[in-house]
Amino acid sequence: MVSGSQRLRLALYLMSTFDHSKAVKDIMRAGIDCYISAGTVEALGLSGHRINIIKAKQQFRIGTWAILPFDTQHDCTEPLGFLLASREGEKLLYLTDTYYCRYRFSGLTHLMIECNHSQDILKQNVSNGKLPVEMKNRLMKSHFSLENVKEFLKANDLNRVQEIYLIHLSDGNSDAAMFKREVQGLTGKPVMVAEA
Repeated sequence: MVSGSQRLRLALYLMSTFDHSKAVKDIMRAGIDCYISAGTVEALGLSGHRINIIKAKQQFRIGTWAILPFDTQHDCTEPLGFLLASREGEKLLYLTDTYYCRYRFSGLTHLMIECNHSQDILKQNVSNGKLPVEMKNRLMKSHFSLENVKEFLKANDLNRVQEIYLIHLSDGNSDAAMFKREVQGLTGKPVMVAEA
């Protein structure tokens, strides 16, 4: 028999595995190649000639873009972030579904970075009964908080950055206006918040 906590862990695992990849089969049917880690392919039960297995720290090319996947810290199989570099000198960092990034980057021109929640908002939501403690604990070990995003930004070279996009904000554990204000104040760069 499966306990309640085991069901919760399974549901959270399935959500983390499928929330960003639920359309992959439709994308492949439309004739578009997909670049996916082996762990994700296995977790989703995918097969087909449109799948290109990629690995952390092994660069590949699509058109004029050089793409470097790197490992991230999340509660699913083989999560990856991406550094995309164009021949024209643009460098885009795409970083989501992680609570920490151990890598540092230079020469970035654009950032798309998860800013899922604020630790203060999480604490407040737990104390007023809006958020179970288990969900708070999962968010803190799988998603970038505002506080960690700010530390990450301070640790990286932002001299060439033209714009920052905050992505993957939690519906009930974030404050888009506050996040934008704080990141813009810290970096002095234009900040946009991606709305779902």
